[in-house]
Amino acid sequence: MMRIRQWGLGLALLLALPAWLQAQERGPGGLLVQPLMVHAAEGARRFDVEVARTVAERNRGLMERDHLDDDAGMLFLYRDTQSPRNGFWMYRTRIPLDIAFIDEDERIAATFTMWPCGSENPSECPVTIPGVAYRAALEVNGGLFERLGIAEGDCVSWPGSTGDCLPEPVVEDGSRASDQ
Repeated sequence: MMRIRQWGLGLALLLALPAWLQAQERGPGGLLVQPLMVHAAEGARRFDVEVARTVAERNRGLMERDHLDDDAGMLFLYRDTQSPRNGFWMYRTRIPLDIAFIDEDERIAATFTMWPCGSENPSECPVTIPGVAYRAALEVNGGLFERLGIAEGDCVSWPGSTGDCLPEPVVEDGSRASDQ
């Protein structure tokens, strides 16, 4: 009898797992959405970003989107540091985008505004070359970085990032947590 109850409990948990996975928020491109914070001089700014982790997801990016909310974007994550010569293009991308190249210290190393490419020939679309090595890139609506005061040197954090560039919390007596 005990084994039947254990088996039943295990089956119930197994059946609940797909519902939990489906309950995670997904963006218009079907990718998981996670919160991302840019810690700028003018204050922290939150974005809900779709996370592109695979080659196929990164290649698709924000292609063929007609709209992107001002608090939304896409975070491109890489396992290895990318060359300063590895750029982004706007082939089949319909909306202007700002891009921030994020270095190994999780700081914005370079930003650019990219414009849609109307050509049907991908080789005719310009490539935005960062000129800096990067481990991640963040795309948001074009012009948003300037409007929000987001600039090179700002810290970026998201679930799974190290948070090493974040300011150290201050405890009640005004000292730093690491001083304790």
